[in-house]
Amino acid sequence: MRNLLTIALPKGKLYGDAVDILAEAGLCVDGLKEDSRKMVFTNEKAGLKYIICRPTDIPTFVEYGAADLGIVGKDTIVEQDKDLMELVDLRFGYCRFVVALPEVTAHGRDISQFNHRRVATKFPNVAENYFRQRGMQVEVIKLHGNIELAPAVGLADMIVDIVSTGRTLRENQLVAIEDIFSATARMVANRVSYRLKHSRIQPLIEEVRRNVKDKEVRS
Repeated sequence: MRNLLTIALPKGKLYGDAVDILAEAGLCVDGLKEDSRKMVFTNEKAGLKYIICRPTDIPTFVEYGAADLGIVGKDTIVEQDKDLMELVDLRFGYCRFVVALPEVTAHGRDISQFNHRRVATKFPNVAENYFRQRGMQVEVIKLHGNIELAPAVGLADMIVDIVSTGRTLRENQLVAIEDIFSATARMVANRVSYRLKHSRIQPLIEEVRRNVKDKEVRS
C-alpha cells in the first residue's frame, strides 16, 4: 500500500474531465465513472489509489500528503495558497474572477469609484489581494453561497465571484466591470511525494502535458 500513487479527484463538474485526462495518459480508471458513492478506489495491481472529494479539500489532502497528486481549479489554488507544486494547466474548467456591480450602478462607473465600499465573496483572499493591489480599501464580507443576493438586499455594494458564461450574473441584474484573472483546472503535487515518487510522477506529468498541449481551453 505504501507504494501506491494516490490521486485526489474533484467531485462535481471537473470530475469527468479529470478522469478522462488520466485515462488518456494511460492510467487505469476502472470504476471511476460508475454510479457509486465510493470515495476511495484502490487498484493495487496498477499501483493506484483515487480519493474522490470536494474540490476545496483537494489542496489540503495534497499539502499534507494524503494524496500525492490532485486535480483542482486554479481559483481554489489561489484562494487557499497551500504549499503545493502546480505542475500542469489541464485546459478545462475555464472560469474567470470578476468584480460585478448591480446594473443600475454599473453604467459608466470605474472600479476606483467604489473605494471604502463593501464587497461580498466566497473568495476573501482573492478579493483582498485584488483591491489591495489597486490601492483600494474595502470591507470584504465572506459568504458561502448565493453571493448575488448581497447587493440586492443591501449587504454589499459589489461582489467578487467566478463566472464561466455570465448567465447567473445576468439573471440577477449584475454586470462584470473588472476581470481579475482567468482560471482552469491544474494538476498539483505534494512536494515530498514529487521527490520520493519522481520516477512515477514525472512520466505521467510529461504524458499529460503532451495530451493537453494543443487542446482548446474549455469550460
